[in-house]
Amino acid sequence: MNICVFCSAAPLDDRYTAPASEFARLLGEGGHTLVWGGSNAGLMGELADGVKAAGGRLVGISVEFLKHKAYEGADELVTTADLAERKALLLSRADAVVVLVGGLGTLDEVTEVLELKKHALHDKPVVVLDTEGFYAGLRTQMERMDAEGFLPRPLAELIGFADTPAQVFERLKA
Repeated sequence: MNICVFCSAAPLDDRYTAPASEFARLLGEGGHTLVWGGSNAGLMGELADGVKAAGGRLVGISVEFLKHKAYEGADELVTTADLAERKALLLSRADAVVVLVGGLGTLDEVTEVLELKKHALHDKPVVVLDTEGFYAGLRTQMERMDAEGFLPRPLAELIGFADTPAQVFERLKA
């Protein structure tokens, strides 16, 4: 399975990196391919290192203005002209999407993927690893949107939330 992962390029402390490392190990040992932003920086780089160490394949989708941070050990590295092209290629190369902790870029990526899914432009599973309750506020907001009729499809059809890396893979299999 090609699993697209959205996450931070910032260096983070162990409460965020440890679950990401466990996820990377499970991804690699499962024989899956990581499709990610192609960066060697922060959590992105740690994730790629973990997948590679566990025997997984790496497909990086970088962007021209960030190519100086490209992960050199990727099995395949593509550089796009801009962020819009990058997001489209990330989704097109994926069988599923997983969201780890991240900032505005991660939030932008996941909301675009959900908007496309809402309109039935893809039906790939989207799972958030809610490490340390990082996405609790987002989950609450989405549940409110669902309850108040702002979503044309039930929230459970759009996105799933998991508390552990193992639960992410359980949701992907379901």
